Amino acid sequence: MPMTVLHHFGLAFMAFFAIMNPLTNLPVYLSLTASDDAALSRAVARRSLLIAFAIVAVFSLCGQYIFEMFGMTLPALRLAGGVLVFLIGFHMLQGRQSPAHHPDDVSQQNWEDKMSVAVSPLATPLLAGPGAIATAMNLSAQDTVWITVSAFALLCVMTYVLFVYGKTVVRLIGNNAMNVITRMMGLILTVIGVQMLISGIHGAFPNL
Repeated sequence: MPMTVLHHFGLAFMAFFAIMNPLTNLPVYLSLTASDDAALSRAVARRSLLIAFAIVAVFSLCGQYIFEMFGMTLPALRLAGGVLVFLIGFHMLQGRQSPAHHPDDVSQQNWEDKMSVAVSPLATPLLAGPGAIATAMNLSAQDTVWITVSAFALLCVMTYVLFVYGKTVVRLIGNNAMNVITRMMGLILTVIGVQMLISGIHGAFPNL
């Protein structure tokens, strides 16, 4: 594999890792699937990462055309994503479950309703949000699309393993430590949401 390919792969992987940050999203995933059994939790993780991968792959291939077709702008995407991320982080910071989490037993609620958290907020905007989409579009020149997509695919596999064994991690570090981490991650998510809003406003109104 040529050095330029390795360099681009490493650059793309580190950029996506910094933006998606599986360690930050683990407490969110565990919060959203707290009352789910192991099979449902794995299904949520699998679907969310498959959707996130599909989003990044599609925007790597034809993101600019999609934005033009629907008249969307990156600032608008950042504003919408910022609101969602802020709300999730705010609820985690207060020690409450995310408003997207449904605590009812699976037998009392349709499986697809429980799986809806895999689409939002997990797949988007947390795993494949405005930052990941913008990064995918910026890194994907005509001859580097497959490298960019491969780097994100590797990150998705690593994140899936982390999610699947997340409850084991919690048992090892203890519930009290996990509650502290959850609140810390809630604060980080809240700040990320605010930063996304600021970036969106600055992009939409550059003269402010």
